[in-house]
Amino acid sequence: MKNIKNIVYCCIIATSTVVLMPSCSDFLDEELTTSLSLQSFETPEGLDGLSTGMYQGLRFHFNYNWAYATTNYGTDEFSVGGDRSEQMWNTYDASLNSLNAYAANVWDNMYSNIASANILIKNVPLYYGNLPNRDTRLGEGHFMRAFDYFKLVRQFGGVPLKLEPSVTVEFEFGRNTAPEVFEQIIKDFTEAYNLLPATPAQQGRLTKWAAAHFLAKAYLTRASELYSDWNSATKNEDLDNAIKYADIVINSGKHSLAKDFRELWNYTTVNGANEKLPEIILAAEFSNNTATQGRYGNQVHLYYPSIYQNLAGMQRDIPGGREFQRMRTTDYSMDVFDRVNDSRFWKSFKTSYSCNKPASAPVWEAKYAPKPELVGKPRFAGGQQSILYIVNNAGDKRYTEESIKYRAPHMFVRYFDGDSPNLMSEHGNYTTSRYVTMSKFLDGSRISVASQFGCRDGILARLAETYLIAAEAYGRNGQYDAALPYINAVRDRAAYKEGEDRTVYSDGGAAYKNNAVANAAQYTSYSEINSYYESNNIPVTTTASLSALHLNSTTDIFNSTKEFYTEVGASSQAEKFLHFILNERSRELVGELLRWEDLSRTKTLVTRAKVFNDDTNPKEGVHYLRPIPQSFLDAIHKNGKPLSGEEKQAMQNPGY
Repeated sequence: MKNIKNIVYCCIIATSTVVLMPSCSDFLDEELTTSLSLQSFETPEGLDGLSTGMYQGLRFHFNYNWAYATTNYGTDEFSVGGDRSEQMWNTYDASLNSLNAYAANVWDNMYSNIASANILIKNVPLYYGNLPNRDTRLGEGHFMRAFDYFKLVRQFGGVPLKLEPSVTVEFEFGRNTAPEVFEQIIKDFTEAYNLLPATPAQQGRLTKWAAAHFLAKAYLTRASELYSDWNSATKNEDLDNAIKYADIVINSGKHSLAKDFRELWNYTTVNGANEKLPEIILAAEFSNNTATQGRYGNQVHLYYPSIYQNLAGMQRDIPGGREFQRMRTTDYSMDVFDRVNDSRFWKSFKTSYSCNKPASAPVWEAKYAPKPELVGKPRFAGGQQSILYIVNNAGDKRYTEESIKYRAPHMFVRYFDGDSPNLMSEHGNYTTSRYVTMSKFLDGSRISVASQFGCRDGILARLAETYLIAAEAYGRNGQYDAALPYINAVRDRAAYKEGEDRTVYSDGGAAYKNNAVANAAQYTSYSEINSYYESNNIPVTTTASLSALHLNSTTDIFNSTKEFYTEVGASSQAEKFLHFILNERSRELVGELLRWEDLSRTKTLVTRAKVFNDDTNPKEGVHYLRPIPQSFLDAIHKNGKPLSGEEKQAMQNPGY
């Protein structure tokens, strides 16, 4: 019997990882094996293990450079930081081609999980009998197959549909059309919705609500602009179905928005409370079990932080993160927020650090010391504020390159006095290595300062997005008033509440407090505060308007002067609503590995990236899709022979 890794040629389907029988608590924390034969999947026990193994595939989306490169680079939200290792995904230069490893990584890993799903779908009816989990196992197979094909079609367009297990080596594969792939995705998600349980047997397993969320998203995606040359016949029905299935999740009674946006990111311990919030519909499960973390663990925490360790008085530590400085926050990602009233900005970005290496703290120079007796003395002590980012607006006259030298912490100011408004980061003293860090994924539970293995779960679907899916579908139908309650549900949660301390800062770095390794240090870079009041240049006694984010009517959308309609060329109500909802998705979901696919499906990528990203140049008609991996094209055959150069080019996406 062939080992599973030999079933289908590796360019199409890679080795399938199988997990042996799970425990009741942490069902992914079990010994791994990759040497099972097909006969192992002809028993309920083997099929249970295969099912659990497919969940390992969800971790792929948070594992390594492909996680951010294929989802966030080259958009309006993030540009390239000081490390330009994967810059081609942002600039779209010639090195983003079919030889790029990460395109092949996405391709191979999706097909690997599809291979497991095909076996499960085929074998459960044959070998599982009428045991209680029969429908669940079958539903998991349909969900995973749909989920992986949904990823493939958004990244590559039409791809080969492989719906049966392979028992011999196969070389002949053609590309199905995008309509055919979407039809299969919707069919599988629908089957999953009908089969999966309302309540999972274990934390992290699939439910019918996860299937409904992604079904709504698939319908919305198919109704989007990227597919306008063929989706007209199904568009209206697709939008109605997007609303239908989004409402099913919203009204399920199983999921609800967290009361405070902060709860989603205030990660304090492995498998803690914030990973069990009812807002979370699906997450890739990670833990601190080193035996099962695999080659990568969750590494997304590495890519957003800007450099702090080489400033005087600072060193790299666990709560501050290992700063790979890949994803530099754009001005758009700061200016899209109402930073006075919208708490999401201050709960998504880090603006203050504390001194964790006082022996190397900078000292006061005579010219800048507040008092003569402080000359030559440290500007700050261990645990005191050492780095401060001011997120201000153009026209602010408080700061100059000279005046900030009178301040104790290292000061990074977005706009100095005299700087002109500019959406391209050419102002103040922010740099490619010094920028406001998105803090959603920081992970203070890691086992060492150098460790790349994050332990926190990776959110793949949460209810706030479900609300925005329904809102977008209503707006696309021209039912703008009907969209308002869904938008307001998200915005009302986002607004600062009466009595809320607006200086409070928290993120996943807080997990260091429960981390014995991190607590061994006398001082840490973790700061309990943000720069809310100073950045906004308002008195500490100021209270934000509790209704400032609530939309009273569609006039608040269409007449807004703060949604960049002029910059992106939006004039009609339909255009304005589309860009508004994209802005709202940024405010709620910034950095959550969704943006490139949002801008691609809406065909706003070229416009918005060029307006808001200073280091990108996507091309119309090319960069809405990724290149088909060369490794696939080189491996497949046609009529028993390898493809010719012309045949490979014909199968490749345009422009590559």
